[in-house]
Amino acid sequence: MARAKAINVKIPTVRVIAGLEQALATLETDYATQEAKEAKYEIARKAWQKALCDYAVANIKKAENFRTSYRSYNNNLNIDFDIAVSEKDLPKEPEKDFETIHLSTYRESKKEMSNAIRLLKMTDEETVNTSTYNAIAQYL
Repeated sequence: MARAKAINVKIPTVRVIAGLEQALATLETDYATQEAKEAKYEIARKAWQKALCDYAVANIKKAENFRTSYRSYNNNLNIDFDIAVSEKDLPKEPEKDFETIHLSTYRESKKEMSNAIRLLKMTDEETVNTSTYNAIAQYL
């Protein structure tokens, strides 16, 4: 079996620093706007749920397989039923157009990118070797 040859690439340090700075700025912007995006998504999701309920109530006469469950400890009646529908008839569920960034992930990524930028700015090397690039490639 033939072995794959390792790729040896020299990338200008200035380009890597610029890429990391851009990635860091994007990360900070995404994290800062995350709450607003999440709130907008939740509003759209609640509207979708209401539209779905309205659809189910409007088509209750087509319902089959009714199931009920009464919970006396909290006086809660759960009614479950099935309606045969086509997906095209249902309201379209909103999609998340963003990725949720957890605080620990944000802090870790920001710290690693900041450290990499700081170290690369201190170097006298004009290019970044492949092993260094591999260590920071996930952020670029």
